[in-house]
Amino acid sequence: MKFFQKEIKLQPSSRGFHLITNSILDAIPEIGQISIGQLQVFIKHTSASLTINENADATVRTDFESHFNVMVPENAAYYKHTYEGPDDMPAHIKTSLLGASVNIPITKGQLNLGIWQGIYLCEHRDYGGSRNIVITAFGV
Repeated sequence: MKFFQKEIKLQPSSRGFHLITNSILDAIPEIGQISIGQLQVFIKHTSASLTINENADATVRTDFESHFNVMVPENAAYYKHTYEGPDDMPAHIKTSLLGASVNIPITKGQLNLGIWQGIYLCEHRDYGGSRNIVITAFGV
């Protein structure tokens, strides 16, 4: 079994949902050495998350942002954790809803994603800064 692991730092992104599939693939070309395996992508933050969804139509990413802002509003009267700004507690909730990692099969040296699937960085803060991602590929 082969194991490869890299940690990368993504440049700061505006609040919203951003495709990062190519950044992940560029960082770990060793997946080409794996016939059958898995790629795990993990974000080391509590106010940004990862998910897999539509990779072609940018309006899907815009709609995700709009929906999550309605579903998890800022300035809810019951929030206690407010000292880091009105976007902070909603960012933590959104991160817990979406999750900190995604797993993708590797087949014949390539990610086995559906034709319209891509990996999203979900930036939930107005000024989240750079984000650290751990990428682990393993298999035979």
